[in-house]
Amino acid sequence: MNLAPYIRDIADFPKPGIGFKDLTPLLGDARAFADSIEQLIAPFRESKVDCICGIEARGFIFGAAAATGLGCGFVPMRKPGKLPAATISVDYALEYGSDRLEMHVDAIRPGARVLLIDDVLATGGTLSAAAALLDRAGAEIVGAGLLIELLALQGRSRWQRNAPLHAVIAI
Repeated sequence: MNLAPYIRDIADFPKPGIGFKDLTPLLGDARAFADSIEQLIAPFRESKVDCICGIEARGFIFGAAAATGLGCGFVPMRKPGKLPAATISVDYALEYGSDRLEMHVDAIRPGARVLLIDDVLATGGTLSAAAALLDRAGAEIVGAGLLIELLALQGRSRWQRNAPLHAVIAI
């Protein structure tokens, strides 16, 4: 299924000069959403994934559904101050500022095989930060799955891993 028609472009959001990819039309269509999850996880079906880490916020939607599809657990990576127990964190730069990702210290056991899931790969800063956080936790990163890759921003070049990076839609 071609999912591109379900992605709406919103100019100047969340800040002037940023082109936002609105995924709500895709999420609102049961068939398109289900197909997006299948396309997202297909390359990782034989990877023996222990858990999926989804990056706040839209990575939660796709990550949790992907975890169900692969029959594994889900671990949220959140923005600061959102998790109730002890956390580890990493700071990173965005194309329009900076941020921090956190996850519970005990969310992932050392050696766990983890698949990273997020919605959009832009400059690669968020994905690189998530991978660094998993490195600190002692996880084995089996790959990363993204719904959309924005080719012009060359975020893939920051994926310095010996693990596959899969994007369902390349724009």
